[in-house]
Amino acid sequence: MRIGIDVGGTNTDAVLMDGDRLLGAVKAATTADVTSGIVTALDALQAQHPFEPGDVAAVMIGTTHFINALVEARRLAPTAALRLGLPATASLPPMVDWPERLVSAISGRAYLAHGGHEFDGRPISALDPDELRRHAADMAAHGVRSVAISSVFSPVNTEFELRAAEIVAAELGADVPISLSHEIGRVGLLERENATIINAALRELAAGIVDGLAASIAGHGIGAPLYLSQNDGTLMDVGYARRYPVATFASGPTNSMRGATVLSGLGTCAVVDIGGTTTDVGVLTAGFPREATVEVSVAGIRTNFRMPDVLSVGIGGGSLVTGPHDAPVVGPESVGYRLTDQALVFGGDVLTATDVAVAAGRADIGDAGRVAGLPRDLVAATLERIAANVADVVDRMRVTADPLPVVAVGGGSILLPEELPGIGAVHRPENFAVANAIGAAIAQVGGEVDRVFAIEPGQRDAVADEARQEAVDRAVVAGADPATVSIVDFDEVPIPYLPGNATRIRCKAVGDLRIETPVGGRA
Repeated sequence: MRIGIDVGGTNTDAVLMDGDRLLGAVKAATTADVTSGIVTALDALQAQHPFEPGDVAAVMIGTTHFINALVEARRLAPTAALRLGLPATASLPPMVDWPERLVSAISGRAYLAHGGHEFDGRPISALDPDELRRHAADMAAHGVRSVAISSVFSPVNTEFELRAAEIVAAELGADVPISLSHEIGRVGLLERENATIINAALRELAAGIVDGLAASIAGHGIGAPLYLSQNDGTLMDVGYARRYPVATFASGPTNSMRGATVLSGLGTCAVVDIGGTTTDVGVLTAGFPREATVEVSVAGIRTNFRMPDVLSVGIGGGSLVTGPHDAPVVGPESVGYRLTDQALVFGGDVLTATDVAVAAGRADIGDAGRVAGLPRDLVAATLERIAANVADVVDRMRVTADPLPVVAVGGGSILLPEELPGIGAVHRPENFAVANAIGAAIAQVGGEVDRVFAIEPGQRDAVADEARQEAVDRAVVAGADPATVSIVDFDEVPIPYLPGNATRIRCKAVGDLRIETPVGGRA
């Protein structure tokens, strides 16, 4: 058996699954500290479907801890960004395009040093150890507690980042975590560097959060391994999560999309996930989220690490409904996890989308009598506005004119009609309200390669095979069962303005999680 948990802005959902069979599903209000909401959800799951903790083989969690910390600019460590690339790249120093509030939140310090490589692995300039030691001494003098190291074209040649990390660690000590850009982002320098700095700023928080999540699971007597959901729909263990918290940022929408493909049986479709605060729309291709191919803005910072191509709007069950009866405005403001205190149906004084759904007979929660007097024209106009806005987002996510099935999941999907205007029928599968937690529970393990190869004449197939095998090996190292690993995505793009027949190859392999039988229980 597995337990899947997904922490949203309003609700924390938990499911108990035996293989592909759903045994229990619960929702609990997300709490301000998030972790206690997980404990409450586990208590409710045990009450609904009693289980032996020793029978649980794994626990998977999708969490908003880290993206919330960045957006709110709280609990971020004083961070230094060290870039290797001089004499090139000096005109655009690290964090040049960051919002000032986030630079201040991490007490950001930027350093430039010699090093870096050309696309084919040739050095731009030699690494200068004394220069790096001077930078490290300045970091120590200014209280830096985490370091991000980036180097020009490090995904092609990792040598300088690794050597620089050794030198800096020797000066600052083993207690100062170091994040390396070739392990986090893709080829573009500034966006990859930005993702690495964000990751470094979250490293301290990650250690505490992961330990807290593990303690909440252990507190229920569950000794099974804990995994966190990643942005691409795969899993990472707690050790990886401590090192790469940035990989969890889009785990919520990704879990919902993966859950949608299991519940609906559709491998290619648009998924509309309506929660309590936002509506996230993404596209599944062969059962996995379509990844963004350009930089993704996170809290106003451009990045290029693995992220699903998701478009979000501020429409959810907790969204405020304002404006005139014939032209209501829904969201983006939301009562969030305070829905059960502030919505009309729960005795509050705020009109929310949930109140409208209850008044329309689409939901049976709270006290329907409290919204019986809502004007019919307001209820109808609000639901029409929600449908039109969601249909517009789905249309913007389409890349061809071909029909694209729509699957609606999340507790807030009751706000949608049976058919979206201009789009078509809406599939709302059984257990749609906990698709996110189901997606976490059935998540697999992946490995990815994304770098520029110089392909010699007649060697294209050999290079492609090398990339595929490297992706498979990375998936196995990450915990995938070797017998189940397969290539789910392969893309190669020639880069004509670079010499040497340069080609960017992206390859992703995915397999089932390798689970050992729990002591005293069953897998």
